[in-house]
Amino acid sequence: MLGGDGKIIARDTPVIAIRNLYKDYPTPAGAFPALKGISLTVYPGEFVAVMGPSGSGKSTFMNILGCLDHPTYGDYELNGKLVSSLDEEATARLRRRTLGFVFQGFNLLPRMTLEDNVALPLVYSGVPRERRLAKARRLLEKVGLARYAKSLPSRISGGQQQRVAIARALINRPKLILADEPTGNLDSRTSEKIMALFTKLNRRKGITIVLVTHETDIALHARRQVRFLDGVIVQDAPTRKEEGTQP
Repeated sequence: MLGGDGKIIARDTPVIAIRNLYKDYPTPAGAFPALKGISLTVYPGEFVAVMGPSGSGKSTFMNILGCLDHPTYGDYELNGKLVSSLDEEATARLRRRTLGFVFQGFNLLPRMTLEDNVALPLVYSGVPRERRLAKARRLLEKVGLARYAKSLPSRISGGQQQRVAIARALINRPKLILADEPTGNLDSRTSEKIMALFTKLNRRKGITIVLVTHETDIALHARRQVRFLDGVIVQDAPTRKEEGTQP
């Protein structure tokens, strides 16, 4: 298995290792503690659903996982690398090589074709345009949207846009996908299709997935559920259907 810097790391090296993590935000009334000393380990191939009410700390947690924010205190290791020890360039390189992001709002650029949207992360890696687009088209084919490669996002449905967003998340062959309410803007039938795609990526491709959701039926697709409340983890257990099975 390759680490974020391309070096071989042990098979059992966690993708995510968080120890005693705190995050405070300044307010006029003083520091607001969004995270209060959480610890969590996620190993390669896991599928974890993160749940909790608004204000529980799960969005702050996901921002830190994605290297979009920094903890006030505590350690975060991503794919064997202590993130706080890296400079900005090294952090960006680790994020690019390790992470794929899927958002509730799809975050597709409206004036770019679907193939250009999917290929966009490769721009920052310096991959030539023709190679970028060829890879993007292959991924669009895998998510069943190859015939729309030259279309704009406005020409397809919300569920199709989310499949494009998943293809974009896969373009750098990430070890970990972070999905923030990926079905929040979709109807129940389309949501099930999106979750079926995530399950396939996890079980057939071995991609580690951490997914934030407030929907119990969506969380049931994961193998493990982590619940946040008031900045702490109050539950970390296998999904009920996974109890008694091998991880």
